Amino acid sequence: MKNKSVYRRVLQLVMLALVAIIIGLIVMTGTGKNTSPKVGLVITGKADDEGWNGMHYRGVSQACEKLGAELLVAEDTPEEYEGCADAIHKLAKEGATMIILSSYGYPMLVQDVIEGYPDIAFYGSSAEYVADNYTSYFGRMYQARYLAGIVAGMQTKSNNIGYVAAMSNTEVNRGINAFTLGVRSVNPDAVVNVIWTGAWDDEKAETLSAETLIEQAGADVLTYHQNRHYVAQAADKAGVYSIGYNTVEKGLSDNYLTAAVWDWQALYFQIVREFVQGKANTVKQHWLGMDTGVVKLSECSKSVTEETRRHVESVKQEILGGKNIFSGKIYDNSGELRCDEGEIISDGLLLEKMDWFVEGVRLYEVETGH
Repeated sequence: MKNKSVYRRVLQLVMLALVAIIIGLIVMTGTGKNTSPKVGLVITGKADDEGWNGMHYRGVSQACEKLGAELLVAEDTPEEYEGCADAIHKLAKEGATMIILSSYGYPMLVQDVIEGYPDIAFYGSSAEYVADNYTSYFGRMYQARYLAGIVAGMQTKSNNIGYVAAMSNTEVNRGINAFTLGVRSVNPDAVVNVIWTGAWDDEKAETLSAETLIEQAGADVLTYHQNRHYVAQAADKAGVYSIGYNTVEKGLSDNYLTAAVWDWQALYFQIVREFVQGKANTVKQHWLGMDTGVVKLSECSKSVTEETRRHVESVKQEILGGKNIFSGKIYDNSGELRCDEGEIISDGLLLEKMDWFVEGVRLYEVETGH
């Protein structure tokens, strides 16, 4: 009898333990919210803006929704050490195990912070930094920039084209060079005049730069590398052609010729899926081209001739077929040969060290208040 009593007591304890485990599992799984992986996104502005930040937010948000991840956002994070570090600490405290640094300068600024969170998978758009828990991602926007340059080179009458850019770094320089190579592939006499604003988003500086390029440099086509579309708006107001960037700006005249645009959802779906599947940081670099749909040239306006459209489409097909625009004989704007016949500039150099400009780029000095 004593043995049976002990047996029943042990059985009761086992059953109680099993019930406790089952209840614990139910509580943990619940609606699924507590076990969903958390993805953090750091952006320089607001999630609902119509420029760079809004595009990234929508891209990551849609990817997370499809893949069952929870999105945490740190808005209005300046591209400087303290602000970015604080955003990372906040997202880490909230449980993010993947953090996306959407602005080019973030990863370089906070290397020690990234390395201080070895269990968090970091992704950023700068390939100039390498770490075990960091993967760079970007699209080959230079391909679309090259096509945009062809449009500008065939459209200009003054042979002076304006380019308003935030700051000189590998990403921005690569875009300027690709655009200029496109321009001069169809119009060797054209010059691309570049003005730096010193910021990704500065309406006053961008507008002043656009006006200066029109009035002083004689530019009759403008483009830009900025978060928003102030340059295109200023060009439209002045009756000058423009080529957009990021997204297609709405409400402008046919002088807005086309735009080099992103589809961030396609890119973010790939890297968030990689994280959700437990494969985060197994690839050190994602660099996706026009063949993936991540980058493209938007539809041209009625101001673009049929001849130009046909030529752009022909070159586009060449790029999709493997044409590398950074190949063959390329001189820089000081006359030095940077690439010779039969050579190709490697992805490593394009991603990490483009600190020079091709022939045809002129750095236009102007006071913009920075």
